[in-house]
Amino acid sequence: MKKWMTLTLSVLTALTVLAGCSGKAQEDKIIVGASAVPHAEILAEVKEDLKELGYELEVKIFNDYVLPNKALSEGQLDANFFQHIPYLEEMNTKENLNITWTVKVHLEPMGLYSKKITTVEELPDGAQIAIPNDVTNGSRALKLLAHYGLISLKEGELVSILDITANEKNIQFIELDAPALPRTLQDVDAAVINTNYAIEGNLNPLADALLIESSDSPYANVLAVRIADKDSAKTKALNQVLNSPKIKAFIEEKYEGSIFPAF
Repeated sequence: MKKWMTLTLSVLTALTVLAGCSGKAQEDKIIVGASAVPHAEILAEVKEDLKELGYELEVKIFNDYVLPNKALSEGQLDANFFQHIPYLEEMNTKENLNITWTVKVHLEPMGLYSKKITTVEELPDGAQIAIPNDVTNGSRALKLLAHYGLISLKEGELVSILDITANEKNIQFIELDAPALPRTLQDVDAAVINTNYAIEGNLNPLADALLIESSDSPYANVLAVRIADKDSAKTKALNQVLNSPKIKAFIEEKYEGSIFPAF
C-alpha cells in the first residue's frame, strides 16, 4: 500500500511539474496574425530576436483584411500586423473591436497595374478598373487615380465612387475583395492593388505599376494590439524588435524600394 501511494504521489508530482512548465511556455509565446507578404516575412526576421528576449513567436497567416482584427479582439492573437491606420480606425468604429496600434513598421505603396496596357494614356474610353471594396482601401485607390488626374473627387478623408465629380474617360469601377485583385487583371483594363497582394501575384511595384503612391503616403502598416495590452511586456518586446535597425535594413535590402521603412 505504501509503495502504491508513493508511486501515485510521484506521478501526481510529475504531472504538476509538467502542467506548470506547459503554462509557462504558453505565457512566453507570442501569437501574431499577419498577411503572408511582406508581414510574415518581416516577422520571420525577428523570431530569434524575440527568443533572446524570452519569447517564442508563432505567426498565423491570414488571407483577408477582416478576420485578423476579429481574432485579435476575441483574444485568439496577441497582436496582428497587416493593416494601415485608417483601416484599423474604420474597423474599430464599425465593429467596436477595442484594438489600437503601437508602432509603424513599413509603407506599402498602392499601385495601378494592367496586363493590357503599358501606360495610363492607353486607357480606353469606358475602361474597367478594379479597386478594393473595403471603405479605406477603396478610398485610397480613388485618391491615387485622382492624384494623377484620371478622375476628380469631392474633398473628404474617406471617399467612394459616389464622390467622383469628373470622369472624362468614363471609367467603370469594379469593387472586389482586395486579395482577388491580381487575379482580375486578365478580365479588366487595370486594377489598383495593395502592394502585399501585388507581390503575391508576382507583380513588382517599381517595375510593373503604371501609377504608384509616393513615399509620403499616410498609410503606414502598423502593429495592432488590444487596448488593454498596449503596455504589456509582450507588446513592448514586439515594438522593440520591429522598430530595430536590423529590420529597417532588412526592409530596404529585401524589397529594394517597393516597400519603405516607416520608422
